Amino acid sequence: MQVKMKSLGYRALIFTLLLSCSVQAAKKRKALKSQGTDCTQIRSQSPDAPSGVYVIQPKGLNIRFKVYCEMNSDGGWTVFQRRSGGSVSFDRKWAAYKNGFGNLTQDHWLGLTKVFALTKNQSKKWLLRVDLWDHEGGTAFAEYKNFRLGNEKKAFKLHVGKYSGDAGDAIRGAYKGIDQNGFGFSTVDRDNDGCSPCLFGDIAETKCSLSEGGGWWYSRCGSASLNGNWHPSGDHIGWASGLHWLTWKPPAPYSAKATRMMIKSM
Repeated sequence: MQVKMKSLGYRALIFTLLLSCSVQAAKKRKALKSQGTDCTQIRSQSPDAPSGVYVIQPKGLNIRFKVYCEMNSDGGWTVFQRRSGGSVSFDRKWAAYKNGFGNLTQDHWLGLTKVFALTKNQSKKWLLRVDLWDHEGGTAFAEYKNFRLGNEKKAFKLHVGKYSGDAGDAIRGAYKGIDQNGFGFSTVDRDNDGCSPCLFGDIAETKCSLSEGGGWWYSRCGSASLNGNWHPSGDHIGWASGLHWLTWKPPAPYSAKATRMMIKSM
């Protein structure tokens, strides 16, 4: 009799645990109900939608995830990088850049797999916008048409089209031989920067991600690198690692006060 009671008790416990898991899974599915395929579609359906966190499901894919949608001005932008201080370290390995990190409403990196999931849809054209804030109260921007990423097997290779803006075309480089367009993403544990080594005067660089301090689409290091170490005002010039867009404020490396990278479908 005692054995039978114990058996019934175990069954009841297992049933309770399974029920709890089922309820939690249902809540999660409900919480991740898609609000659109991307921020551009959400904005077109609801022109008064405020900036904030939304759940999207890229067209043709069975995945949903949260993103920050910038809805101000000519909104409908999906933000995938934001820097405004040093509270979140961007000196991370491949897995972190692949999956994303940080707080969507603050400093964060959305994740290469998510950006790839958005831009793999060839029926849409994507516009990349890079916003820069300096330490003196000024701003600048760069936009690139036909933005997309390759898959992980191709190291999330960067593809950008025609440039416009007032920050300069740092992705293609301040001088010849450092064009980042067409290069894969690099981190300290996954090197795709083309250096073996790269020579800069009497300095031999084997991994740009080490000196630059964060993951990026490096090409012989290059002129753009917004995932390096953040530096406060008064200590933001001359660092090898920083939030660099070298066509913006030459000649000494100038580390931006804040940056934002975002895309919208056209």
